[in-house]
Amino acid sequence: MKVFVQVPCLNEESTLPSVLDSIPRELPGVDQVELLVIDDGSTDRTVQVAQEHGVTHIVRHARNMGLARSFRDGVDYALAHGADIVVNTDGDNQYKQERIADLIAPVVSGEADIAIADRQTATIAHFSPFKKRMQRFGSHVVNLAAETDLPDAASGFRAYSKASLLRLNVVTQFSYCMETIIQAGNKRLRIASVPITTNPKTRESRLFTNIFQHMMKSGSAIGRAYLMFKPHQVLGWLAAITGILGVIPFVRFLVFALMGQSEGHLQSLIFGTTLLTFAFLSLVLMIIADLQRTNRVLLEELLERTKALQYGDPRVPVPVAPAVQDASPVAGPAVADDDRRTTEPNLVGRSA
Repeated sequence: MKVFVQVPCLNEESTLPSVLDSIPRELPGVDQVELLVIDDGSTDRTVQVAQEHGVTHIVRHARNMGLARSFRDGVDYALAHGADIVVNTDGDNQYKQERIADLIAPVVSGEADIAIADRQTATIAHFSPFKKRMQRFGSHVVNLAAETDLPDAASGFRAYSKASLLRLNVVTQFSYCMETIIQAGNKRLRIASVPITTNPKTRESRLFTNIFQHMMKSGSAIGRAYLMFKPHQVLGWLAAITGILGVIPFVRFLVFALMGQSEGHLQSLIFGTTLLTFAFLSLVLMIIADLQRTNRVLLEELLERTKALQYGDPRVPVPVAPAVQDASPVAGPAVADDDRRTTEPNLVGRSA
């Protein structure tokens, strides 16, 4: 079993050494541990620092592409190089890498498809009371959308099995954290939560400038992901509510008409007609969205089959080839630049 630990980075030359030095090179139940650095357009010595610390797997972006794209490109590279489990951590040394063994344990044992670290945000000293409340509220909203029970949905310290990565498709441009949970929950993947503690804060987040921007972007990502899977619930309730509200003005007008006082109450008909029109449009959009959802499910099944052909189906055991002596020189470091990846012939993975 091969585990890839990927580290998305943006100008992390000062903290990256601590991250790389603390990542364990041996893990229980794992045959091989590989380190992967995703350089998201850094302008400092992030790549050089990674190479100086022995990292041979590097994905480079010519410019900043965002955390979601970095995660997606890292996963693509790891799977192409035989990963059975992909661990995602941060380059700012927020997480204690020595807990990777505990993080992957549910995935290695087959008890979970995804493991997410619970930072126990209520105990983090540098989180303000407002931020702690918003973290709890955000996790609650994600759990409602995904039908899960995770205490820390925003945590980026995660472990994904190969099988789960073949089924997940990140489409957001902001952060993969919320979207992958909602997708995993609705696709009935098993998610485990692993309590951890974090390291002291090293810098401010580069993903957002303030908590309100984070709330707005996260809310947009959650809403979009939820609509992808359950458009009928949102649009159906919207149609029902506006339909009921639209009938009330007509009833009001009818009461006045029976009393012979209908004059001067035409605004009720106009208001009711507007609401009923909105309800009708919501129903039409619900039908269209549900048809699109069906089409998306079929496309995702096709994409999953395509990924299985490209990276190997984790449900099918890979036959072990007899050992042969090879006197040829070992290939050099594998470095991907701007999504143009190079694969090494001596790197093969075994499906979980």
